[in-house]
Amino acid sequence: MGPPKLTPEQRARALEKAAEARRERAEIKELLKNGTITLPELFERAETDGHAAGLKVKDALASLPGLGKVKSKRLMERLEIAESRRIRGLGARQREALLAALS
Repeated sequence: MGPPKLTPEQRARALEKAAEARRERAEIKELLKNGTITLPELFERAETDGHAAGLKVKDALASLPGLGKVKSKRLMERLEIAESRRIRGLGARQREALLAALS
């Protein structure tokens, strides 16, 4: 069994939806990078925004000022957060641990 059979219109709509999600996530990472929003604000936004909730934790952390890919990876390993984890998949304790480690 392969992927579902889509009409060309359905496929085009799905591709546009995926592109929009990528644009939204890139915008959120840029907001984090320039300090417009903070990690707690991102967590709050993820409650209602599916694009924010779908952002990978490693990408969000790497976008924070002063934290790059290496430091964010080490932090996630120390807090035992899987590299593939998305914001929506973080438990309350993991969120608290991240905020405490970054404050």
